[in-house]
Amino acid sequence: MLPPFIIEQIRKREEEERANYEQPRLELPLPPPGMPRREPPREEEPSRGVVILDL
Repeated sequence: MLPPFIIEQIRKREEEERANYEQPRLELPLPPPGMPRREPPREEEPSRGVVILDL
């Protein structure tokens, strides 16, 4: 078993490594807040079908 001060040192080093590790970020191009939203054109009733799986 390791002495408590060594465990504390290891924990501090791990926290410092996590703080220094920077994950890549992606900025999304969002429209300005005042612009009206465009809704995608709606299709007429989509054709639906039945699928039968016979095992």
